[in-house]
Amino acid sequence: MTATDDLNAFKAAARILTWLGATGRLTLPIDLDLVRQMLPDTPLGRGSVIKEPADLTWNASEGALVRNPENENEWGIFVNPRARPERRRFTIAHELGHFILHRPSQSSFLCDKESVYTGIDTLKQIEREADDFASNLLMPGDMLRERIAGKRIDFHLIGDLAKEFGVSLESMSIRIVKYTEQRAMLVYWDHGFLKYRWPSSNARKTCVRLRKTGDPQEPLSGTLAADNTVEQEWDGIDMLAKVWCTSEADEIKLRELKHTYTGGNRVLSLLLLESAAPRPYFRSGWEDDETRDTFDRFVDSGQLPVR
Repeated sequence: MTATDDLNAFKAAARILTWLGATGRLTLPIDLDLVRQMLPDTPLGRGSVIKEPADLTWNASEGALVRNPENENEWGIFVNPRARPERRRFTIAHELGHFILHRPSQSSFLCDKESVYTGIDTLKQIEREADDFASNLLMPGDMLRERIAGKRIDFHLIGDLAKEFGVSLESMSIRIVKYTEQRAMLVYWDHGFLKYRWPSSNARKTCVRLRKTGDPQEPLSGTLAADNTVEQEWDGIDMLAKVWCTSEADEIKLRELKHTYTGGNRVLSLLLLESAAPRPYFRSGWEDDETRDTFDRFVDSGQLPVR
């Protein structure tokens, strides 16, 4: 078996993190320039060269990976120069994911909106894989678990971790919801309407469901999300869970946290619910609909490259 047989995004990121650890260079934030330089000396990139990232000079793209037409072993990464630093980091990691996972299949990857909305399943799949690789590389699960073990989850902690790992607040929020043992849900609002909801594993097991207001979904009356006079609530306030969720018993409470982005049009709501026993799953319309997949949520949220 070769180093690339049965390779996926998680395994590829894990191998790189292992190599960094073995050489004493596994530090935060992950040094992407070091990863870029070391790849040609590993089985994941042997025989190839990745040039230093350069500014993207065409529109409608956040990033690109392109093979030199005059040298099939030389690849270049291009990044939107106007993007925020944490977004540039994710884009570079995303393009490294393409290099590792997909370069045998094509000679260029233009990561723009057309790559997502073209409707071509294969193209959408490789973009998902590159995003998954970037998330696993930039926010190693083991390191994150160590930092949240026994900690009170709030936006203060999430913000500190986002800075330490070199990622956006939203990306770190999603990652923490993935790894926390609490019943939790991250809800993202764009211009007053629901864009995605991201439940934790225990929230799924206990069938946490949001109360419906309409289609499209709007913030619920009595919540911080609906209160335009409150822009930030990073500690959270306690309330009955039924204000948000139809699935919860009368006595169950939750803590709602709120972060409003500059401009006021984008809002993150983080819900942390008290424990409850697992429940059987029953589909009953909108509240039980499957949430959109990982890649679509990231694209909608604007925290990963806008294609």
